[in-house]
Amino acid sequence: MAELTRDEEFTAFVASRAVWLRKVAYLLCADWHRADDLVQESITKLYTHWGRAGRAENRDGYARTVLVNTFLAEQRTAWWRRTRPAARTPEGAAAAGPDLAVSLDLREALAALPPRQRATVVLRYYCDLSVEQTAAELGCSSGNVKSQSSRALEALRRSPTLRPAGRSGA
Repeated sequence: MAELTRDEEFTAFVASRAVWLRKVAYLLCADWHRADDLVQESITKLYTHWGRAGRAENRDGYARTVLVNTFLAEQRTAWWRRTRPAARTPEGAAAAGPDLAVSLDLREALAALPPRQRATVVLRYYCDLSVEQTAAELGCSSGNVKSQSSRALEALRRSPTLRPAGRSGA
C-alpha cells in the first residue's frame, strides 16, 4: 500500500475527528456556530503545523490542545470581552439532535463558567483526562487544575439552571 502524502494524511485525520472536535468545541463555547468557527480555526492551525502534529504520539491530544488554546486565546481578546453574549440556552441545540432538558440545563450552567474553568471541566470530565494530562493541555500546574475543577464543580452545584433529579421543569 502506498504511503499517504502529507495532505492526504491530514485530510484523513480531519475527516475522522471533525465531529469529535466539534463536540469538544461546543462544550467549550456553548454555541454551535462558534464551535464550527473554533474547529475551522483549529484545523487551519493544525494544517500549518501538520509536520509536528503528524509526528506526535497522540494526534488527538495535539488537536485537542490546539482547539482548547484557540478557545482560550479568543476569550482573552478585548473584542470578545466587549461582544460576548450573556449566558443563555445554547443556540443551535436542535442541530445537535434531540436533547433532554437536563442536558440543556447542564450546558447552560457550563456556559456560565469562566473560560478556564469550563476548559478544565471539559478536559477532565468529557475528554476523561487525568489531572496531570489536563495540566499539560492547559500549561498550568496540577494544583491549578484541582482548584479550577473544585471551583467549577461548586459553581455547577450552586447553579440555578440545574434542577435536582426528579423535579419537573416549568
